[in-house]
Order: sequence, then C-alpha cells, then structure tokens
Amino acid sequence: MKATIIFLLLAQVSWAGPFQQKGLFDFMLEDEASGIEPDEVPELEPQMPVCPFRCQCHLRVVQCSDLGLDRVPKDLPPDTALLDLQNNKIAEIKDGDFKNLKNLHTLILINNKISKISPGAFAPLVKLERLYLSKNQLKELPEKMPKTLQELRVHENEITKVRKSVFNGLNQMIVVELGTNPLKSSGIENGAFQGMKKLSYIRIADTNITTIPQGLPPSLTELHLDSNKITKVDAASLKGLNNLAKLGLGFNSISAIDNGSLANTPHLRELHLNNNKLIKVPGGLADHKYIQVVYLHNNNISAIGSNDFCPPHYNTKKASYSGVSLFSNPVQYWEIQPSTFRCVYVRSAIQLGNYK
Repeated sequence: MKATIIFLLLAQVSWAGPFQQKGLFDFMLEDEASGIEPDEVPELEPQMPVCPFRCQCHLRVVQCSDLGLDRVPKDLPPDTALLDLQNNKIAEIKDGDFKNLKNLHTLILINNKISKISPGAFAPLVKLERLYLSKNQLKELPEKMPKTLQELRVHENEITKVRKSVFNGLNQMIVVELGTNPLKSSGIENGAFQGMKKLSYIRIADTNITTIPQGLPPSLTELHLDSNKITKVDAASLKGLNNLAKLGLGFNSISAIDNGSLANTPHLRELHLNNNKLIKVPGGLADHKYIQVVYLHNNNISAIGSNDFCPPHYNTKKASYSGVSLFSNPVQYWEIQPSTFRCVYVRSAIQLGNYK
C-alpha cells in the first residue's frame, strides 16, 4: 500500500510542467484566501524624476555646484525651480540644455568658463526671473532672454557692447549688473536701457566708460557708476531721472558738475562723489529737499560757502543731512562758517578731519 502511494505522487510530479509567472500578482490570484480579484490589482506609482549624478535635489532645488562639470547635466527634473551650476567648467550653453524646465525661476551659472550661449538656449525657460552669469568669458550679452526676467547679473565678463535690441521687450526687468567689463562709452548704445519700464537698479562700475550712459529710463532709483573714467557731469546726462534716489559716482575723474545737473534728480537722497577731482561743492545741493547723504572726501575742494549745502531759509528742506564727508580736501575747516551746516541732523554727521 505504501509503495502504491509513493508511485502515485511521483507520477503527479512528472506530469506537472515548470512554473511560469506571467504577472507580479500570480501567486495572489491563485490563492483564493487572499480575497484579491483581478479588477482590484493596484497600479504602480509613476517613477519620480531622478536627480542628476553627484547633484543634490531637494524641494525643487537642484544643486550641481563645485563638481567640475564641463556641460549642463542631462535629464534635469522638470519641476526644478532653482538650478545651481556655479563654480564649474561649463564653456557653452547649448539649445536643449534646459528643455522641459518650464518651472525654473532662478538659474545660477556664476564662475564657469562660458563664452558662448546659443540663441535658443533660454527659450524653454518661460518663468525665469533671475539669471546669474557673472565671472565667465562672455563677450556679448545673451540674445532672446525670457520676457519674464527680472534680474540679470553679468559682471566680471569680457563684454564690450550693450545693444538696445538685447533688452527690447524685457518689461519686467528690475536689476541689471554690468560691472567689471571692458566697456567703453561708445559700446553702450544710446537708449540701450530705455525700453525697460520697471528698471530700478543699474550698476556699471569698474569699466572704461567716460560719460554717463544716455537715455536711462525714468524708473531708475539707483544708478551706480563708481570706479570708471567719467570726467564731467552735465545736465543732459541726468535728464529725466525724476525718481533717482541714489547716485554713485565715486572713484572717477570728475572735475566739474554743470549747474542745473542735480536739478534733474529732485528726489535724490544719497550722492557719492568721493575720490574725484572736484574743486568746489557741486551747485544745487541747497535746492534739494530730500538729500541726506553727500560723500565729497578725497577731492580738491579748497573752500565751502555758507549756502553750499543748506537753503537760505529755514523749513524749506524736507529731510536733514545725516552724513556729509569732506575729509581729505585742502579746505581750512576752521574757516567754515558755523551756519554752513544749519540743516544737519546732528553735529557728528559732519566729517571734516585734516587734509593729508
């Protein structure tokens, strides 16, 4: 009897074919006790975007800085909002490098070796607001920048020309940084910035320009032109800048400011003219109702009149001076009349010192 049972079991095994699993849930479907019907099989979740090799991805921020990359990584997550590629060795930005990045609003490419940007490289970036291209090898500004751009920083490159066509249509732009480029006044087209209706801040410092750029937009509140080769300020150069609050002209070679020039900036609050070649206090300061800070140190000013800073009548100036620097000038400070600074907030706001 025992031999008969063993024979039957062996025969059953020999009839059975090899097991073939056709689906992930074959075992569960064959198990009646599992209670899972075919129409109840759960769907697999879609695979999440993969973070580029060696990069770090978190909360829509992709950080690929300081990796020695020579090109933009491929297959960037499409939901990326901030892409950090600074401190690498990228030499060229090509068409398709930023494809599918429709949600990107900040692109950081500082300190690479970029000398070429394809015309359509930024076309997919329909929400880009901030573009940082400083410390590269660009010889001209990129064409066809997104219309949504609000901030552009390209200082410390090799840019020699600023064309009006580059900024045409960038109506959302607020900040432009062009400092430390081999720019000359002839390289900046007249009205190059005029089309940007919201532009508030421009910095063109450490260049070779000899005049204030013409055709600046009236929306400007800050204009920084320090460390250039500007020799003179005339009325036409500041015409229409009714909203300008801060003007930086320090470390130039300015020897004269034409009468009426400062009248074109009625809301000026801060004026930097230190380290120039002025021989007198700029005319028109006394007529400014809102100016509070004036830097005039390290010039050649030898005399100061009693009405150079303050209006002749009281209660006509809306804001008192909070800072006036006159040190390192050949002026004999003991000859300055006490009433000269009658519209200064506190005595400590005046910095005279000895001429060296």
